Amino acid sequence: MNRRHLLAGIMAGTAALSLPRGPVGRALAGGAAKRLAITRRAIEVNGRAASVFGLTGPDGKPGPSFTEGEAFNVLLANETGEATLIHWHGLTPPWPSDGVPDQPAPPIAGREERSYDFPVGEAGTHWMHAHTLQEQALLAAPLIVGPARPADEQEVVVLLHDFSFKTPEELLASLTGAKTDPMAGMDHSAHGAMSMPASHDGPMAMDLNDIEYDAYLANDRTLDDPEVVEVERGGRVRLRIINGATATAFTIDLGGLEGELIAVDGRDVVPVRASRFPMTMGQRIDVRLRLPDEARAFPILALREGEPQRTGIILRPAGASVTRIAVEGEESGPVLDLSLEARLSAARPLAPLPANEAYQLALDGDMAAYKWSLALDRPIVVSQGDRVEVELVNRSMMAHPMHLHGHHFQIVAIDGQRFAGAVRDTVLVPPRRSVTVAVDADNPGQWAFHCHHLYHMAAGMMTTFGYG
Repeated sequence: MNRRHLLAGIMAGTAALSLPRGPVGRALAGGAAKRLAITRRAIEVNGRAASVFGLTGPDGKPGPSFTEGEAFNVLLANETGEATLIHWHGLTPPWPSDGVPDQPAPPIAGREERSYDFPVGEAGTHWMHAHTLQEQALLAAPLIVGPARPADEQEVVVLLHDFSFKTPEELLASLTGAKTDPMAGMDHSAHGAMSMPASHDGPMAMDLNDIEYDAYLANDRTLDDPEVVEVERGGRVRLRIINGATATAFTIDLGGLEGELIAVDGRDVVPVRASRFPMTMGQRIDVRLRLPDEARAFPILALREGEPQRTGIILRPAGASVTRIAVEGEESGPVLDLSLEARLSAARPLAPLPANEAYQLALDGDMAAYKWSLALDRPIVVSQGDRVEVELVNRSMMAHPMHLHGHHFQIVAIDGQRFAGAVRDTVLVPPRRSVTVAVDADNPGQWAFHCHHLYHMAAGMMTTFGYG
């Protein structure tokens, strides 16, 4: 594995390999390609200008949109001088189209293009992001696949992020204690390696956040200048919320409203009504609201886990006034647990089949040394078509959002207690807890399976779920 190719997406002006312009994956007939541009852009955060990345669709908005059953026919144009590659989080493309550098496709060099063409799949809320430290610099965007028959409701998409004026390399160096080095970044050369768990001595306290960010964003804006979305009084709204933060979990707070959770990670669930919904990194939720017939604004807030910082947007019906909301609340955001996960059930679960193979994956790490690991109890030996179960056992004192590429899995147990849960692609595993997932091996490749905390992944928390 060529480390320089993998890190090229982090450094301006670094040369990288690029595939030719032909399609990656299985080509589909019909329709012109949608152009998706990787750009550099300027935003304002806390009154300061910041240079960040962007992913702009053909209509000038962040990311392209699709309709279920359509082809993901995209021309990805890198308009920056930095090599990169994009992962289509939530879609299930053929492995060469997945977007992990050199697994198997190399990064796209600056000023180069690459085309993709594969089935987009069923409707759902997904997103796209770099699989390098560039994700921290906002190289991410929504990826919405709409239903063939849209419902009579207004859709509002919210992409959450954590933001720092420091470079991602500086943030990683502050965690690892290493000197800031342009070569010290995302190392996918560990992809596929199995490491032994670290040992711990004495009592341990739970760690919630390992980075203090300068701001928390909702659609690129803080609560000092939030996005205000015009809505109908008494109307129905579908919130599509994406936690695109690299190292921050949130709880979505609807305030005085009660919402109906209808989908997680792009897959429908049996509806659950509540006013608060937890979201770890990489997860998405769809919440349906019926607004009161009143002329008042409705803040939709994302509360930082364990801290008072928050971000969000404002829904404003006609005639409503908007008052300023402080970026810090009076209380800290809730600590995420599995109480909601245990209540969820898939609207369309996997077929009830016994597992052909079962594995245990240990999630471990040393916060002081900032070394993180994944360790399987035995090598994965899977045949195409197998039903596989993996028990994710968190031995560390930080929560880990575990994401599997190229598949969706069903939650089938929490702490060994069996139940038929939601179908997802990203699940939270809190400290000293276990979650068991079932997945069908129906998309051959060497798929990344990793923690979606960017810096845990960079520090070794990444492995392979591979079969041919």
